[in-house]
Amino acid sequence: MTHAAQTVGDMAATADRVGLLLVNLGTPDAPTQSALRRYLVEFLSDPRVVPLPKYLWRPLLRMVIAPLRARKSAELYRAIWTEDGSPLAVNSAALAQALQQVMGDGVIVRHAMRYGAPQIAHALQELQAAGASTIRILPLYPQQCIATTISATDAIDDALREMAYPPKVDVVTSYATHPAYIGALARSVTHYLAHAVDPPQRILASFHGMPERSRAAGDPYYDQCQASVAALSAAVGRPIDIGFQSRFGRARWLEPASEALLSHWAQSGVAHVAVLAPGFAADCLETLEELAIRARETFMHAGGKSFGYIPCLNASDDAVALVRALVKA
Repeated sequence: MTHAAQTVGDMAATADRVGLLLVNLGTPDAPTQSALRRYLVEFLSDPRVVPLPKYLWRPLLRMVIAPLRARKSAELYRAIWTEDGSPLAVNSAALAQALQQVMGDGVIVRHAMRYGAPQIAHALQELQAAGASTIRILPLYPQQCIATTISATDAIDDALREMAYPPKVDVVTSYATHPAYIGALARSVTHYLAHAVDPPQRILASFHGMPERSRAAGDPYYDQCQASVAALSAAVGRPIDIGFQSRFGRARWLEPASEALLSHWAQSGVAHVAVLAPGFAADCLETLEELAIRARETFMHAGGKSFGYIPCLNASDDAVALVRALVKA
């Protein structure tokens, strides 16, 4: 299996049909406690996510952690669930469909989830059955992290080992400062600024957090997040702050914490802010509930006057152009 450092080869290089697989993190299939328990057990059983001995962690996860978190998580998912399903699933499918429309019959586009459905293994089998002898895979994580990008490549490798005649596969492993990515983000920010009723005094780029121990062990995620924000600030022409969200457990996590930073700003006299989530390709629980709802409440309760959330790229024209630039299609 070949892992490309940044972008992969030209799709026109082969006469065979080419597969394009978009991979996102995953989502439960319903906003219910039973669905959340299944999803959490799968997600938190991944040693790339929780690197604890299985004999200690698995019983605790199944008997205590998953049941307790499922109840609260189901409530949170219900707050953002749509008629069509989970926003992450809806947005990911819409992006794949939009790409299929512009790429034509020579490229077969599918999407998959690292956890939940559709499964990576099934998507690879489907692409091969449809005639794809080469498959380009884009994990929708701009910044490489062991708990996301590397976990996804683990699942890809496992799936390929189960195939009798595996196709040739290339994987884009990061695009933290790719011009198409930074340009798309910059356009979304400038569009917001041009139409904001209350122009933000501060702009926060909030990324999913990770334990500090992972950074200390050499995970490039933190540095790539910083590089993304530096490039975005330069493209927009104004400073953008960085924060980290979605903490879990008692370990020390990356700082500053997004909600704590927003509260501090409000208490210090900052009345108007805007927040975006550059590490998420599609809106999901962490953006729609944790940021657009909960972080907004934190900021307003601390004295803020207006809070603007800038949506993810989702299935926009910029998102389609970004994927095509990354895979050179």
